[in-house]
Amino acid sequence: MFSWLGTDDRRRKDPEVFQTVSEGLKKLYKSKLLPLEEHYRFHEFHSPALEDADFDNKPMVLLVGQYSTGKTTFIRYLLEQDFPGMRIGPEPTTDSFIAVMQGDVEGIIPGNALVVDPKKPFRKLNAFGNAFLNRFVCAQLPNPVLESISVIDTPGILSGEKQRISRGYDFAAVLEWFAERVDRIILLFDAHKLDISDEFSEVIKALKNHEDKMRVVLNKADQIETQQLMRVYGALMWSLGKIVNTPEVIRVYIGSFWSHPLLIPDNRKLFEAEEQDLFRDIQSLPRNAALRKLNDLIKRARLAKVHAYIISSLKKEMPSVFGKDNKKKELVNNLAEIYGRIEREHQISPGDFPNLKRMQDQLQAQDFGKFQPLKTKLLEVVDDMLAHDIAQLMVLVRQEETQRPIQMVKGGAFEGTLHGPFGHGYGEGAGEGIDDAEWVVARDKPMYDEIFYTLSPVDGKITGANAKKEMVRSKLPNSVLGKIWKLADIDKDGMLDDEEFALANHLIKVKLEGHELPNELPAHLLPPSKRKIAE
Repeated sequence: MFSWLGTDDRRRKDPEVFQTVSEGLKKLYKSKLLPLEEHYRFHEFHSPALEDADFDNKPMVLLVGQYSTGKTTFIRYLLEQDFPGMRIGPEPTTDSFIAVMQGDVEGIIPGNALVVDPKKPFRKLNAFGNAFLNRFVCAQLPNPVLESISVIDTPGILSGEKQRISRGYDFAAVLEWFAERVDRIILLFDAHKLDISDEFSEVIKALKNHEDKMRVVLNKADQIETQQLMRVYGALMWSLGKIVNTPEVIRVYIGSFWSHPLLIPDNRKLFEAEEQDLFRDIQSLPRNAALRKLNDLIKRARLAKVHAYIISSLKKEMPSVFGKDNKKKELVNNLAEIYGRIEREHQISPGDFPNLKRMQDQLQAQDFGKFQPLKTKLLEVVDDMLAHDIAQLMVLVRQEETQRPIQMVKGGAFEGTLHGPFGHGYGEGAGEGIDDAEWVVARDKPMYDEIFYTLSPVDGKITGANAKKEMVRSKLPNSVLGKIWKLADIDKDGMLDDEEFALANHLIKVKLEGHELPNELPAHLLPPSKRKIAE
């Protein structure tokens, strides 16, 4: 009689077994989440149904910004080659969405052909109609960077009179569609024009709920001096703070992302460090892609559950025969109260609810009579997925990360500063003197020797206690001085001779100049007399 209950219990204790994260996500979505979405018409309100290509595609980077902020130039800088359909200029030149993707042969695939290709994750864009599809292309080309990621170039966001000209499609809605599916959203700003137009403000608000994917690039920063740059950065943060309503500060990268000489080279080191940080962030995308897709599925499942409660509540309130139109208006106007009731009844966080105004607008065009009542079995299946299957996939994500070789974006600009003397930090800090024949510490050793001989050396060595008295004068914390001691005491006898003491002081100087200490002592810093010990 209760055989179904036993089966359900067994399934809960023993979740489905998946071979890969991608396969698991597809299976869970189709078998557990999709039925709930279809039953409550989730796709008409929020987001089209996901397809296999959405789970299988490479990580995507979406570039957004006003015209002439350097979006297309930024892509060209990363790829280190032109791509089909590329146009660069001071006025709005990119009037299309361009998906720059890996391909064996260079070429352009137009939008209408693109949305019927099941291998590309763009099929659901056909809902935006021909006005959009005529402005959407895929540029394919063989490039090592594109073997790991794809990049979406967008039309420049308009300002002033231009923004009043209709594009013929819902620009903000298209960006929101991409935002749900990409791994990183990069907002580009020109250091010379920080004004955020009405359309740009609307776009940033449309990207709400995706703040974790957003990064900001303050581009063309080599064209202004340090003092002005500081003011521009402050103004940018203030402007963003008014639009991005989140307590966390969005990460801003400062630099000039093109291959031209720096106009004002004073901030070269800052730009190099910022570029390396941004490159590391982009390079980590393939490694974190499975986790991002898992995270997005969880967010989607939570929204689908809330949507089901909203739709079933509206259905429950509707009269069966008379007064349907008046009741519908009343329910739409009182949607905030319905939100509050659902929140209290089902213990749901307010942040999981869809935007109130937008939901009210969408409900105006709906026939409430076609809505479905609450079906607890569908919700229980989704709850079970979140409680058990997702936990299993999390373990699989970690396993895949450890078993696979480290996935990194390679080629293009990512290769330019990895090796040789133009690698970030080469010849600086602990790397100073790496190419010199002479031991770099020898330059200041006479000064360090004077201090050494005041510390009462015995048999040419000073004790740890005596060395400590001198080293704490640097005011560095004990944790840092302990690391310096470990690096400098090469023969591990708990004492320092004159060369080891000089090395310790050199490493203190490196740290005081703001550089990081190495985890292991580089070969060029080994004192000449100790090089045989190290071998």
